[in-house]
Amino acid sequence: MAKPTVPVSTGSAVASFERALDELEQLVQKMEKGEQSLDESLAAYERGIALYRECQKALEQAEQRVRLLADPANPAAAEDFNSNAG
Repeated sequence: MAKPTVPVSTGSAVASFERALDELEQLVQKMEKGEQSLDESLAAYERGIALYRECQKALEQAEQRVRLLADPANPAAAEDFNSNAG
C-alpha cells in the first residue's frame, strides 16, 4: 500500500527540499488517478499539505541566505524577490 516516508527534516536543506518536492509530486500523481479510497486520499492530502509547508519553509530560508549573501551588512535592505518576473 503506502510506502513509509522519511522525515523531511533529515539531511541537508537542499536534499530535504528535493525529497519533499519529489514526494509531493508523487502524491499528486496518485491522487489525479482517482484510484484511492477516501481515507487514502485524505491521508495523502494531509501529507501533501505538510510537504508543501516544508518546501515553503525551505524556500524562505534559501531567500534569506541569498539576502545575506547579497548584502551581509544589511540583509533587510535587500530588495524583495519579484515573483511576477519572467
